[in-house]
Amino acid sequence: MHNIKTVGVAGSGTMGAGIAIVAARAGFKTIVFDTQQAALDRARKQTEGFFAKSVERKKLTQPQVETMLANLTATTRIDDMAACDIVIEAVFENLKVKHDLLAQLNKACKPEALFASNTSTLSITEIAAGSGRDEKFVGMHFCLPAQLMKLIEMSPGLRTSDETFNAAWDFAKALGQIPVKTKDNPGFILNYFLVPFNNDAIRLVEAGVAAPADIDRAIKVGLGYPMGPLELLDLVGLDTHLLVAEALYSSTHEPRAAVPALVKRMIAAGQLGRKTGQGFYTYKTNAMFGG
Repeated sequence: MHNIKTVGVAGSGTMGAGIAIVAARAGFKTIVFDTQQAALDRARKQTEGFFAKSVERKKLTQPQVETMLANLTATTRIDDMAACDIVIEAVFENLKVKHDLLAQLNKACKPEALFASNTSTLSITEIAAGSGRDEKFVGMHFCLPAQLMKLIEMSPGLRTSDETFNAAWDFAKALGQIPVKTKDNPGFILNYFLVPFNNDAIRLVEAGVAAPADIDRAIKVGLGYPMGPLELLDLVGLDTHLLVAEALYSSTHEPRAAVPALVKRMIAAGQLGRKTGQGFYTYKTNAMFGG
């Protein structure tokens, strides 16, 4: 049985920062790795802002937050991940990039450490094949924003051992999350539905059927969603959505998974969503959601 005490998160973007918050909040010593110090600094600032809002809303106390922040460290040195009992990869959806990162982590980490991927569309088995420890590899897809959403899609690869999957499942519950088991299938459960759905919302904007705010309002009021699809796309980032949609389309050839042309035009114009201050909406800040 794996005794997970120290958690590594590789990648400090929106997803990586959110996963790190979840781990530190649950009492785990957490190490975030990124090659860019600026990205780590930005994630730390967003994390501190998130915890400050948690205190304001009386969900956490200041002493609790101070303990959580003390548990959370950042590094640009991959060798610092050697202390981790599990490392969650949270870089963008590109198989080569993930393989290159995992090969470095495999050298830096102890042999018994588990590896997990937060991929939302790529095959766990294919990612694990470049990890050097595919029996100790599992899919753990956190939902965005990870620090607010409870669901984790847990996906074993073809060579994932039962011991690894069970340890990762118990770890997910120890994080305070709700795991569901999925087959290693393109899009798993959520993105199988969500990517085509979001693309359809973009096509409505593209065709001039309705303004983004009206589409989102209709979805929230009519279907009871807490966030509209275009609001969610701005949070995820149009550049990230492009990668996710292209990965799903290449695996399934589902026409609705193909990204609309408007997305590429918005990316070319630097309108990526919250991270750039402009997407389907205009923003004054890219701060994380308060908890």
